[in-house]
Amino acid sequence: MGNLREKLERVKFKDILAIGTCVCAIPYALYLKKKRPDMWLICEDYNEARDNGYWLFKYIREQQPQQDVVYAINKKSVDYNRVKDLGEVIQYSSYKHWAYYLAASKNISSQKGGKPNAAVCYLLEVYGILKNTRVFLQHGVICNDMPWCYYENTKMRLFVCGALKEYNFIRDTYGYPEGYVKYLGLTRFDGLHDFKVKKNQVLVMPSWREWIATPTSKSKELDSDVKNFVSTDYYQHWNAVLNSEKIDKILKEYNLELIFYPHRNMQKYIEEFKTNSENITIADWKKYDVQGLLKESALLITDLSSIFMDFGYMRKPMIYYQFDMEKFRKGQYQQGYFEYKRDGFGPVCETLEELEKALEKLAKRNLQIEETYLEREKEFFPLWDTENCKRNYEAIKSLEK
Repeated sequence: MGNLREKLERVKFKDILAIGTCVCAIPYALYLKKKRPDMWLICEDYNEARDNGYWLFKYIREQQPQQDVVYAINKKSVDYNRVKDLGEVIQYSSYKHWAYYLAASKNISSQKGGKPNAAVCYLLEVYGILKNTRVFLQHGVICNDMPWCYYENTKMRLFVCGALKEYNFIRDTYGYPEGYVKYLGLTRFDGLHDFKVKKNQVLVMPSWREWIATPTSKSKELDSDVKNFVSTDYYQHWNAVLNSEKIDKILKEYNLELIFYPHRNMQKYIEEFKTNSENITIADWKKYDVQGLLKESALLITDLSSIFMDFGYMRKPMIYYQFDMEKFRKGQYQQGYFEYKRDGFGPVCETLEELEKALEKLAKRNLQIEETYLEREKEFFPLWDTENCKRNYEAIKSLEK
């Protein structure tokens, strides 16, 4: 009851309005359910079509056209046309989205909150009011302990994993019934085999910080000045990277180009980052495709972003820059099965000086990965093919209606 009370306290006015829309959509949903009994509804974040949801939708429309499938996205999104050109699209969080959500035989998303309204749907689903078949494609390979993804907090019928060790960890600790968690590979991995690397491109992709992007009373204890982004450790450390004379020298000496692309949740602060280096580009998410950047880049520098898993899947080198691990573990994600220094796909740096040395070392190697890290990457992804979308589709198709 305590958890339910906490959830109810977070309900906002827009959520109350969503309840009304949900109720109004029931008659149309009943009609749809009868007319389209095996309709699948796919979505990601309301503004995006570039993750696992998109890749599954694309596969179905191109390889399994007999399957009735619809994609929900904001029609003002820069990604709208890429799904509109493939098939049926509906406006995210609209009356129609609610009707389709209630009627769909399968609700599929790369986001736990990928629904017309996350708060309302949580109450309907987790407490058994709405019994539908939900599939979690995931946003990335999980390497931390994330209690909100436990079965008691999702009631997902299918939880897709992208790596074997991740699968073992989630199956054994997240509380899902037998057979609900499957190692199928992430659908977007299908696009990570055919690529051409720009041998001089370095991609820097810091993850987000919950206490900065979405401050709460708990997280404010960790950073009392979240309203002033430029005063945070996060900003100061990453902006120092962009303005490091040593890094600028390395980039120029080895003819390297660096692209700085922070996590989507931190992109609202993108204009605060500055650099005088001609070899550094500060990237706005609207103008770049994440998978395209990952595929074409020769080296990745990140902190704790799970995007490093995609880079490791492509068997490329990386550097971890982790200056606030203790704060991160306390305020965001708890330690899971993955220990960076033991299991990571590259060196772990805690200071700017260490990062500079690691970058220079790799630059001298022409950005070629060390054998130790390459073997770790190969071992971590025993499924390494272009059948990920197919496996996901077949697993979803096999679920009872």
